[in-house]
Amino acid sequence: QVQLVESGGGLVPAGGSLRLSCAVSRKTVSITDMGWFRQAPGKERDFVAAINWIGGSTAYTDSVKGRFTISRNTAVNTLYLLMNRLKPEDTAVYYCAARRYSSGTYYYHLLTEYHYWGQGTPVTVSS
Repeated sequence: QVQLVESGGGLVPAGGSLRLSCAVSRKTVSITDMGWFRQAPGKERDFVAAINWIGGSTAYTDSVKGRFTISRNTAVNTLYLLMNRLKPEDTAVYYCAARRYSSGTYYYHLLTEYHYWGQGTPVTVSS
């Protein structure tokens, strides 16, 4: 029903920038929100940023505020994550996720709020 395909990861020196993309393919499913999560080696998958697909409101985890920007282009069904001033601790596999309409309170930072996931794209920041 919904397929998410990330791209744009790679190796970058500390202080550099990358832009991740997530192509959204969907049929008849209404997406309400999307997010980026990341998982470093040996660690749990953590929230990075989220965006309301229609209104565009955003949220970030504290460690990326002022450095990362989440955005979307609804005309081409693509989600983005622009990452500036990258640090070695940003090294992880980055996943995009999509949430279909659900009733109740939306806790954007929780993995369980999202119904669809991409396969991930690795980001390595060298020191």
